[in-house]
Amino acid sequence: MTKPKPAARYYNSDSVIFPAVYLFKSTIKMQAWLLVACAAALATLAVAQKPGRFLSLPNPQKCASRPKEFFYRGHNYFYSGHVPALANRKVDWLDGRNICREYCMDLVSMETQEENNLIFKLIQQNDVPYIWTSGRLCDFKGCENRKDLEPKNVFGWFWSANREKLSPTTQIPNGWGYNPWSQTGHKKQRQPDNAEFDINGTSESCLSVLNNVYNDGIAWHDVACYHEKPVVCEDSDELLNYVASTNPGLRL
Repeated sequence: MTKPKPAARYYNSDSVIFPAVYLFKSTIKMQAWLLVACAAALATLAVAQKPGRFLSLPNPQKCASRPKEFFYRGHNYFYSGHVPALANRKVDWLDGRNICREYCMDLVSMETQEENNLIFKLIQQNDVPYIWTSGRLCDFKGCENRKDLEPKNVFGWFWSANREKLSPTTQIPNGWGYNPWSQTGHKKQRQPDNAEFDINGTSESCLSVLNNVYNDGIAWHDVACYHEKPVVCEDSDELLNYVASTNPGLRL
């Protein structure tokens, strides 16, 4: 992990497009609503003049020609270090999402052990020191007074790419044979530990995969979102559907 910088503030784009009250819903009706909301929100953001940082619109041509390094269960993926235009770039978490989103993708969400193992293998075989994932702590406006998210370091994590809630951080996820969160870190405590908050007051609100940074192998860590890292992008069904619906005939 890079040396902590002074506290950084971010305009939270997750709460702009998808209010926290809708997080973690998985019914078909809600998914349909989210698709409609996504299209409306994307159109709104295109002309938004509010200060702060926002999620990027997908670029139809980039979506059609997006890198497809490997494929798993209907989704394409790529590691930014293997794309010439992105090979030397390290970005903060929000910029990482925006790089992916321009390609109708988002930061990777490892929802199964098999998918997680694929990402770990990519990191190991290419000696990648760390990557961003779409994992995010629900600690922004709209997440307060949610008893189902308390304590947040255990129950408050979700995949921002699809708003699916993560398993409690203290438990082995259903269908997994291990807990992907590291057993150690800067404070020599099991992750997530929000260690940087004690250093400069910045919360470690984003989920990164680190490669043996703490002599702990390849494992999940909570990291302050301003740190700069390469990314792994994964197809976003919502963005692909949105671009397909607004660009008839475009091959994605």
